[in-house]
Amino acid sequence: MADQVRLIKKYPNRRLYDTQTSSYITLADVKQLVLEHGSFQVVDAKTGEELTRNILLQIILEEEAGGAPMFTSDLLSQMIRFYGNAMQGMMGKYLENNIRAFTDMQAKLQDQVRSVYGDNATVSHDLWAQFLNLQGPAMQSMMAAYMEQSKRMYAQMQEQLDSQTRNLFSGFQFPSFSGGFAPGKADADEAVAPPPAASKK
Repeated sequence: MADQVRLIKKYPNRRLYDTQTSSYITLADVKQLVLEHGSFQVVDAKTGEELTRNILLQIILEEEAGGAPMFTSDLLSQMIRFYGNAMQGMMGKYLENNIRAFTDMQAKLQDQVRSVYGDNATVSHDLWAQFLNLQGPAMQSMMAAYMEQSKRMYAQMQEQLDSQTRNLFSGFQFPSFSGGFAPGKADADEAVAPPPAASKK
């Protein structure tokens, strides 16, 4: 049976209350739940509003301010520029898929180490760094191919929108200005028309 989602309530005084342990917890405790892959949900104690993302972002902010940031200023600027962009949803999915692939790759490396050195063996920082150095070019190539595919998909989508727009307006009849009516045409005809002949009495 799947583990029950752990409910954490956030009170106006910013304190977090763990309903499972019936005790107040800190942001560090929530971080530990994340590290342990625990399933939890944070809600506003008064309104019931979902606050899980807010708490996770707060944890990230504290980690980034801890002296060993993961995101550079340039990367953060690039991410901000995607908000409100047509590619915003695609970029979020792209990052999510790549982090999932990275995590799966890390788990497979851990399994390989355990199969060689035993169940208690863990992947050291140096071993993981060596693996990334070996896999770096392949990962960069994969990411470049993904981005190229994304650009092609975006170009095709733009072309389809243009085509649909042309088809939409092709059914409307617009007045033609090449024929009977043209601004100033009456004035021009009067200017070149011969004067009426004088009547004979």
